[in-house]
Formats: sequence, structure tokens, C-alpha cells
Amino acid sequence: MINIEIWASGAGSNALNIIHYFKKSQKINVARVSSNKSSAGVLVAAEAQGINTHVISTEEFVNGLYLEDLKRRGVNYIILAGFLKLVPRSIVQHYKGRMLNIHPSLLPNYGGKNMYGDNVHKAVLAAGESKTGITIHEVNEEFDKGKIVAQFHCDIDPNENLDTLRSKIRKLEHDNFPQVIEEFILNRSNPQS
Repeated sequence: MINIEIWASGAGSNALNIIHYFKKSQKINVARVSSNKSSAGVLVAAEAQGINTHVISTEEFVNGLYLEDLKRRGVNYIILAGFLKLVPRSIVQHYKGRMLNIHPSLLPNYGGKNMYGDNVHKAVLAAGESKTGITIHEVNEEFDKGKIVAQFHCDIDPNENLDTLRSKIRKLEHDNFPQVIEEFILNRSNPQS
């Protein structure tokens, strides 16, 4: 069984979608959901689904304890689903090619520090774009700069507003992220931990 760990900082709709998708999988197991925020709704939601949870402290990140914990527990892949903290270099290097993130725009447009959630949607609308979408990419040492794995787009209507655009992007995320994760993992031959 290939173990994945999901990292999220908010309510966790993408994390829950991934949990549901892999619930009956014979090959991929969601081992834990972790957050950098003890108040994140995703922790309560994941526990309600029977998934172990953990709050990652800054100290664990900085001193390498969390990387050692990941190795000890045999976590093969890390999936970022709305995780709003830069991942330490040591973890990025150990999980190179085995960490995925999702971003609510067509990167390289509207990416980088502080470009997440509604900040992205507002910027896209303010620029008068005719289309936007989501990008699923590998994680590296910079925000939203990793190798692009997949992109999915949607048109922006002339009367689009923040709520309707947010809904379109969430649908793209829920419809596509779990399948891309599955294909990405199963096409790899060596799921190290």
C-alpha cells in the first residue's frame, strides 16, 4: 500500500474530496492529514472520516523532526491541498518528485507568495481575463514554481463575480485533483518513503 499524507491550512474541501476518492483504493492509503494551524477545519473534518491528524509546529519543520517522522511512518507521497506555508528545503529534497500541490490559476500566472484562494480570483477578475483554471504541480523550494503536472481551464463570463468564479474553480479542483494524484503515483515505479 502506498501511503500519502495530505497537508492543508483551511477548511479542507480538497482534502476531504481526496479522502473520499481513495477510501476504497487497494493501492493508495491516506495515512494522515496534517496542518500548520490548530484551528484548521480540515482537522475536525478528517477525524470525522476516521483519518489521523496532526498539527505541524514550526519547530518540527525547522529542526527536521517532521521529516524524520514522515520517514518513520513510511509516508511515500505528500499532497498539498490548500497548505499556505513554504515547505522546508529538507522535506522538498527528500520528497522530490513525490509532492504535489494544487493552485487556483493557470500558472505561471497569478502564483507566488500571498497568491492563494480569493486573492487569486480577485486578481484574475481585476485583470479582465477571459479564462482561468487550476494547476497541479510538483513542489519545489519556491511558491508555485514546481514542474507543472496538469492544468484544467474554464471560461470567465462577462458577468462573472467572485462567488461564481470560486465555484467554477472548486468544481475543477474536485473533478480533477484526485485522479491526477492517482495517475501521478501509479505511474511512478518506486514509491520510496
